[in-house]
Amino acid sequence: MGRATVGTCELCERESIERTVHHLTPREEGGVNQPTALLCFSCHRQIHALYSNRELAIRLNTIELLKDDDEIKKYIKYIKKQPSSKSVPVRNTRKRR
Repeated sequence: MGRATVGTCELCERESIERTVHHLTPREEGGVNQPTALLCFSCHRQIHALYSNRELAIRLNTIELLKDDDEIKKYIKYIKKQPSSKSVPVRNTRKRR
């Protein structure tokens, strides 16, 4: 994960939260110079817990596509209710890998 900054998470839209750089197309899949998003640590960890880098590169390589995904929609509904100061556990999925 990249260097942290404070601001609004582009995925869950919680404000005044530490964010990290998320490569929308993972670096391992050719995304080194591709677009990035600033996500809170919780959202960033959750995305990588749910999906392989390959799936992120092929199917979920924009914020809009991530927000439209059923699993992420459920997660966003949950995380928006959590204070930005709270450390949120990562929910793994049995589908991944």
